[in-house]
Amino acid sequence: MKVCIYGAGAIGGWMGVKLAQAGCDLSVVARGATLQALQRDGLRLQQQGGEAASVKVRASASPADFGVQDLVIVAVKAPAMAEVAKAIAPLLGPNTVVLTAMNGVPWWFFEGFGGRYAGTRLKSVDADGSIAQAVPAKHIIGCVVHASCSLDGPGQVRQHFGNKLIIGEPSGEKTARVRELAALLEKAGFEVVLSDQIQKDAWYKLWGNMTMNPISAITGATTDRVLDDELVRGFIHSVMLEAKEIGGRIGIPIDQVPEDRHVVTRKLGAFKTSMLQDVEAGKTVELDALVTVVKELGELTAVPTPFTDALLGLARLHAKVRGLY
Repeated sequence: MKVCIYGAGAIGGWMGVKLAQAGCDLSVVARGATLQALQRDGLRLQQQGGEAASVKVRASASPADFGVQDLVIVAVKAPAMAEVAKAIAPLLGPNTVVLTAMNGVPWWFFEGFGGRYAGTRLKSVDADGSIAQAVPAKHIIGCVVHASCSLDGPGQVRQHFGNKLIIGEPSGEKTARVRELAALLEKAGFEVVLSDQIQKDAWYKLWGNMTMNPISAITGATTDRVLDDELVRGFIHSVMLEAKEIGGRIGIPIDQVPEDRHVVTRKLGAFKTSMLQDVEAGKTVELDALVTVVKELGELTAVPTPFTDALLGLARLHAKVRGLY
């Protein structure tokens, strides 16, 4: 099976190594130091529990070097997606599956979902519709990643905890292709859940990380310290209640209170969120897919979002001052 990883960061690299070990013909689109490292040393993974793995891959900055793929895994941060859309065409044939292993609300969120809002284009994640045009919904299978990985260096991935991938068609159908993909991912050693509605899984993950990510990025604090501050925790609570109300209006009711989610986060221990890692590495932060989009959905559903707006304003200003937004 021809598989291409578009975005050889922590999550893309983790998935790529395991799929190569499962026998897939793996290619990777990368640039700069990552491209050089992949061409020289291959893709390396230090797995949870101490086991190390290394695989040789074909790596290029040009998707045209690889041709049509059976599976393309898009594992970039949301701000990079517009550039991906401009270059991805050579990888896509009529039957290519594009698995989006990304955080936040994706551009295809209202494809086959959303009731009265079905088909709505979210400007905060696809301002001019160019992403949806370049990667039509017929190719998409959504993926929500529940794993923590980081980079020790270009092409060098370290898995910290978690091994779960939730996947699903935007329509919620249990198609033959999504079942085949689930079988492939299970063969590669992932814990795979076939979702009844992948948008709900994406929204539930967002419900936690839309606050933890930007607050940790602003403060430099690990998640345990964020939750230990009662004033910050109270602010998080208010933001989450706004998102919960929005979710209910688009067909994603959440039967929990924010404290229930905090219990889950605390079990993960003291860790740096992906956005804090990006700030420390001087990389662009993905605020729009995590927070701006919630503000937009609030406007769409007539839910006031004063606390979300405050979080977005502070996080955006923090990132702009550092040239990361």
